[in-house]
Amino acid sequence: MPADDKWKANMEKVAYIKSFPGLLHSWEQLTGKTVEAVTPLKSKAGAAGLVFTDGSLIVAPALATEPYELSEALQASRRYLEPRHGEAYAGYDRLVKLDKDAQRSARLENILGAIRNNMEQIPELKDRLKELVKEWQ
Repeated sequence: MPADDKWKANMEKVAYIKSFPGLLHSWEQLTGKTVEAVTPLKSKAGAAGLVFTDGSLIVAPALATEPYELSEALQASRRYLEPRHGEAYAGYDRLVKLDKDAQRSARLENILGAIRNNMEQIPELKDRLKELVKEWQ
């Protein structure tokens, strides 16, 4: 079922980004590191991805980082991290595409399901759909 595929794809993507190479999880891990870049996150005021010269990354200030923040930090920090973690970014890109494709498929199934479930109750639906198809041809 496409909705299940979407959920599975997202779970796989989240697990992957939480184990991304160089991702730090505590302040103690910053000892001795030199900041190379700070990449502000648009999704959360005051948050940023901190990229270090050794290719590590932490999202600050929150240490219990949400997957969407990690994903944004990986994207915003890509130009600094990808040279050191190219293979990991290739895996990340594959999972992002898989997640988007699963989301698209799930949406399509939801729309088709809604049409099927309403055909008997809304007889004019069939004619309206035919009109829409003609518009797009």
